[in-house]
Amino acid sequence: MSIPPKYRVDPALVAAFAAMPPPTGPTDVAASRARLAGLKHLQAPADPTGLTITDQIVGPDVSVRVYQPEGRTGLPGILAMHPGGFTIGDLDTNDGLHADLAREVEAVVVSVDYRLSPENRFPAAIEDCHAALVWLAEHPAVDPTRIALHGISAGGGLAAGLALLARDCGGPAIAFQYLNTPEIDDRLTTRSMVEFVDTPMFSRENAIRSWDAYLGPGVRGGDAVSPYAAPSRCTDLEGLPPAYIAVMEHDPLRDEAIAYAQALLAAGVQVELHLFPGTFHGSSAIAPTAEVTVREHRERIAVLRRALN
Repeated sequence: MSIPPKYRVDPALVAAFAAMPPPTGPTDVAASRARLAGLKHLQAPADPTGLTITDQIVGPDVSVRVYQPEGRTGLPGILAMHPGGFTIGDLDTNDGLHADLAREVEAVVVSVDYRLSPENRFPAAIEDCHAALVWLAEHPAVDPTRIALHGISAGGGLAAGLALLARDCGGPAIAFQYLNTPEIDDRLTTRSMVEFVDTPMFSRENAIRSWDAYLGPGVRGGDAVSPYAAPSRCTDLEGLPPAYIAVMEHDPLRDEAIAYAQALLAAGVQVELHLFPGTFHGSSAIAPTAEVTVREHRERIAVLRRALN
């Protein structure tokens, strides 16, 4: 797609931006999943060096992938929720990133293959994530006082919702939440959500379809939406774990994440907020060697190491 002149795209991302398909994308879930399968070759495979990587079933019937540093115990744990608008993605999504987290943060990383919408609407996905969290907290190699949540996009929304759920139901304890471009507000009224209708990877139209799939037709924007589904709805954020929130400049989700950071601060929660200039939603996934992507990854590792070690 061509770059609209209103977007100040980082020079290293121009080629990636131009190579993206039109922002409307597939209009049904099956086509979106097929499109993701066709892009899997662009994802970095997991480097298993120094790790034991296994797929397991935990809780009632939840598939997870475990990345464990070899020969180590008493490690922090990271529960990872993949992106995909609540409708696409699996254990292979961000496989390489999750292996890097385990090795570089020196933590047991558990990636959750949560149930997808619209076949399984809210609260199915967050129930799966909570079951995986309980399992991680009981893992023999994990220090249960040092557990972080890590989520990107819809996974960031699940991570934020899971932090609320764990607080309200008495555990497991969460030490830190890393929220990257989190999808957390079904009302779709922020300036970035209203204006960014032609951005690659994710646009306002994508957000509408995502929330309708996750909540069900006619639910989005109404009074009955749970804050565990849309954490921006929560009116009591006190007692949540410290957070790091990353946002991309040309992303419809930008302003809801910034507003959530401000709300956390107002509730007395320690927050670090970083807006990466010249970026767009998912740009790090399709331009992994760009300087801004490398900087984003280094900061991710640094903040998680600092929070957990």
